[in-house]
Amino acid sequence: MKPNSDIILKTEDLCKFYGADDNLVKAVDHVDLQIRAGEFVSIVGKSGSGKSTLLHMLGALDNPTSGKVFLDGEDISTFKEDALSKIRRRKIGFIFQSYNLIPSLNVWENIVLPLGLDGKPADESFIKDIINTLGLTGKIKNLPNTLSGGQQQRCAIARAIAAKPSIILADEPTGNLDTQTGDEVMALLKASAKKYGQTLVVITHNEEIAQMADRTIMLADGRILSDGEPSRENSDAEEVAAHAKI
Repeated sequence: MKPNSDIILKTEDLCKFYGADDNLVKAVDHVDLQIRAGEFVSIVGKSGSGKSTLLHMLGALDNPTSGKVFLDGEDISTFKEDALSKIRRRKIGFIFQSYNLIPSLNVWENIVLPLGLDGKPADESFIKDIINTLGLTGKIKNLPNTLSGGQQQRCAIARAIAAKPSIILADEPTGNLDTQTGDEVMALLKASAKKYGQTLVVITHNEEIAQMADRTIMLADGRILSDGEPSRENSDAEEVAAHAKI
């Protein structure tokens, strides 16, 4: 990849290993990666390819076995938990398949919770627009256990966007949504990223979502097969073709 002063996320020789000897699992295996500010990047690969593990380390949710993760030029792999918590609240919005909503808080309270933890006022007009776009207008006083799975996921997406983070990391953000709602969600994520200069990194098995991205990174066995740049060797192209099915 060409040098770029706008690199917001970068890894150097990043590894995450589990077990030892015959039971050694290389979830992320010597990954070198660069993501530019404002980019929409999709990460694809078969189950067990290391996508989620990589995303967790990019988002300071997991520590690498070795190697480095840089965010805005800072090596966050050396930071202590208090500093990492601030980074996660202020710079990164997360969207997970499991929603991670607080059961005792209603939809509105869940959405604005990260802002309150960081002592920031909520931009109510912006948040109401998100809620309307995601079809949650009549649900803002509902508790999570009264919502469908799709509605809970939409609430989690609204929460991730509400603080206007510079980076949004999403693990299958439309996985439990119908096609129309999923399209609306991706349109919202793209519009938000463009308006606020956000970087969007999405793990997906959906080929249509992957094709919406500026660049697609393909993983297999913890290694990058393709990073969206032209192949450096013919053998690279052959290997990518062999793993092309998402």
